[in-house]
Amino acid sequence: MAAPNTAAAKASARTSTKRKTAPRKRTAATASRKTGPRKTVAKRGSRRTTPDLSTRAQEVGRNAFLAGLGFYGTALDRAQARLDSLQTRLQAQRKAARKTYTELVKRGTRVEKNALSLIDELELPNFELTDLTDRRKLEARLGKARSRLDGLRSSAGF
Repeated sequence: MAAPNTAAAKASARTSTKRKTAPRKRTAATASRKTGPRKTVAKRGSRRTTPDLSTRAQEVGRNAFLAGLGFYGTALDRAQARLDSLQTRLQAQRKAARKTYTELVKRGTRVEKNALSLIDELELPNFELTDLTDRRKLEARLGKARSRLDGLRSSAGF
């Protein structure tokens, strides 16, 4: 058998021989002293948590307000960007409409000049009702007028 004089045996003997101390009995004086500071600590702790809780609640409320304000700002920026885009497109359309209008006016003046020149070329003598009785002359003049009107229509693009 191993000798009890070894270091390990001595260490185990020391730990096993130590006793745990028994808890102290509370007396009325010690009980009142300990509960007194505990109450004040609890009050201090509650005072600390109450401002923390109210501060935290204010911070959460402010953050919620700022988030709503940020959302409103973002929506406003997007709406402004859309409005700017629409205004740009509207200005481009107005510019194109003005250009088309001026082109149509120019074309109208050309057609009017052509029509007036064709009318001037027509020989419309002063004739009386007796001339209208001659059907052949009347049909010849109508045919001439129709051919010139057809030429006018083709030049106008109808």
